[in-house]
Amino acid sequence: MRTAAETVRDHPGLQFSFYLETVRLYRCFFFHIYVKEINCRRSVKGEDMKKRRWICMFLLLQVLWCSMTGMAVYGMEPDIPVSAVVSGQAQAVSIQAPSAVLMEASTGKLLFEKDADEKRSPASVTKVMTLLLIFDALKAGKIQMTDQVTTSAYAKSMGGSQVFLEEGETQTVETLIKCIVIASGNDASVAMAEYISGTEEAFVQQMNERAEGLGMTKTHFVDCCGLTEDPSHVTTARDIALMSRELIDQYPQIHNYSTIWMENITHVTKQGTKEFGLSNTNKLLRMATNFKVTGLKTGSTSLAKYCLSATAEKDGVRLIASIMAAPDFKARFADAQTLLNYGFSVCRKYEDRDWESLKKAVKVKRGETDQVEAVQEQGFSYVDVSGTDLSGIEKKVLPDNSLEAPVKKGQKAGKVQYLLGGKTIGEVDLVTTEEVPAMSLKKAIEDVLDSFSL
Repeated sequence: MRTAAETVRDHPGLQFSFYLETVRLYRCFFFHIYVKEINCRRSVKGEDMKKRRWICMFLLLQVLWCSMTGMAVYGMEPDIPVSAVVSGQAQAVSIQAPSAVLMEASTGKLLFEKDADEKRSPASVTKVMTLLLIFDALKAGKIQMTDQVTTSAYAKSMGGSQVFLEEGETQTVETLIKCIVIASGNDASVAMAEYISGTEEAFVQQMNERAEGLGMTKTHFVDCCGLTEDPSHVTTARDIALMSRELIDQYPQIHNYSTIWMENITHVTKQGTKEFGLSNTNKLLRMATNFKVTGLKTGSTSLAKYCLSATAEKDGVRLIASIMAAPDFKARFADAQTLLNYGFSVCRKYEDRDWESLKKAVKVKRGETDQVEAVQEQGFSYVDVSGTDLSGIEKKVLPDNSLEAPVKKGQKAGKVQYLLGGKTIGEVDLVTTEEVPAMSLKKAIEDVLDSFSL
């Protein structure tokens, strides 16, 4: 229970009332002394009179000091209470954008959503999918970072945000990635789409197929850059988070580009050579935050208003905030900050960092070998937003008693259980590292002979 002193201390309004009362009492006391002084002045002389005057002066200074202190307290800024966050959902989080999602990247768990499935135009946030297909092509070996890409007349004709590529101008794949990520170049996006798929139309078809594979059920792309005003070019805050998660999980090297603030590229055309400066459209990178901003993509048109897919990390936790249709460019960054601050304040993450070292021998029946090695198929992470102490997570390895030959490589051979408070919070399969063929006749005879020799 709070004491009266603590209550007064924490409330400037009460402090002011307290000081006013103190001043009033001092003034009454001083007036009383003053009246007595007047009445006694004729009867008191010499040193006694001087003492009385000093006492009056002292009391007057006390009154003045209290009055000044009271005025100082009156001028203090009031303590503004911060809205409390309700466990399980950020009910007290207030943002201006009509649609938004906050996602934990490693698990895909949603920490906040607001009209997450409302279809809206994404503007240049479309380029998250464009970049995903570019990195897919790099991974598949279809293109290389050093490949020279020639700009077509159609790519040059793109309006909106651009890096002013000229028809016939060549740039490397890596340079065009920078142009897309940093400066949101529409011309660079179309140039890469044509380089990978021949035409933008064919590339957009691949974008829609990739979206379908990610479960982006309410997304349909019409172009590769988001410049279109076609009302059928839509996605949702949830789907933006899904494709952003796929990009940063599968290709974390994207952050090497999305965190660049400024960089120059060189245009080499018939008119000569000139430098062109790229400036990152994601101003969140330069805002004061208590987390590390790692990307990702902005977008704005008159139809879409202001959109953003923001990625950030802190203490091993990675978050994605997708903002759609914010009223202005400041609001989209402020909303992203609000969501990310909330997420990092409530989000605690457990990650098994030793899973790759786990190895178990599993018995094989009627196989060429008597046992096979099994390992954990993948890592495990768990996100909590309820404030639970995650240091109590237990890990149990439960291999199968035996496997019947033939055994395939990658075959399930048991499981790893993760428990918190006695309850299972996740499981990961144990899988074999090699195949074991069924026992041959020769091996069977050898086993029989071995048994007799015993």
